[in-house]
Amino acid sequence: MIRIKRGRPSARSTIQNQIIQCLSEIDTPISIEALRKKISKNFGKGPSWNTVQKYLQELVEIGKVEALSTPHSKKEGEGLTVYILKR
Repeated sequence: MIRIKRGRPSARSTIQNQIIQCLSEIDTPISIEALRKKISKNFGKGPSWNTVQKYLQELVEIGKVEALSTPHSKKEGEGLTVYILKR
């Protein structure tokens, strides 16, 4: 017996699909804030920075997205983390 999902999709699956779609359109790594702005531009209502960060971290853990750390020019041990779709 095949079970059909009913109702609207969860926020997790919706936002993760939006993240993957936005990352697939871009060839360069992108920060969380830039990704959040792109999602809100493409899909209307945009999620918060914390929501994008949480779901990006989940995508990194399951291996769909790769996190790249860039070093800070003046502060040792700090930097910006950018994300790209894993191929």
